[in-house]
Amino acid sequence: MIVREIENIEFVIGDNVVYPHHGAGKVLKKESKEVFGETRDYLTIKILHNNMTVMVPCENAGIAGLRRVIDEETVKKVLFVLQDEISDMPKNWNRRFKHNRDKIKTGDIYELAEVVRNLAIREQDKGLSTGEKQMFTRTKKVLASELMYALEMGEEEAEAHLDELLLQSAPDDIALAS
Repeated sequence: MIVREIENIEFVIGDNVVYPHHGAGKVLKKESKEVFGETRDYLTIKILHNNMTVMVPCENAGIAGLRRVIDEETVKKVLFVLQDEISDMPKNWNRRFKHNRDKIKTGDIYELAEVVRNLAIREQDKGLSTGEKQMFTRTKKVLASELMYALEMGEEEAEAHLDELLLQSAPDDIALAS
């Protein structure tokens, strides 16, 4: 099990942030709300790629994995991960799915990039189960949404850029077949 250090960051309106399961977005509001008789401060975040709005209690933001969008240096490292070779994964699709889901849950950008890369290579090589195809589509969207903010691109441009990088990471015999 991967242990993630919980960082409590003070977010302000206008910050570009990443909510691990949903993708990158922008902090729209910071307000106090009474929920179940308890007053807490909440962040309202607009997730651009799926047009969703989420509210996260400020004191739980770190536990929820909320973090700032990656910087230029981290983008370079992520691109390196995307172009690296496939890493060891369980052979059984059930175990592989759980293994990948656990990596995604960490909220770590490198773990996410590794899952996207591994699923892309596996899809080209052997194909994916239905669950893995859905996971691949969702994780690609989440990663592209962060790259969109980090590289200051449009949503479609970021997705096309990511697809291009994944094609480059496919082994030569697979890349030629596509």
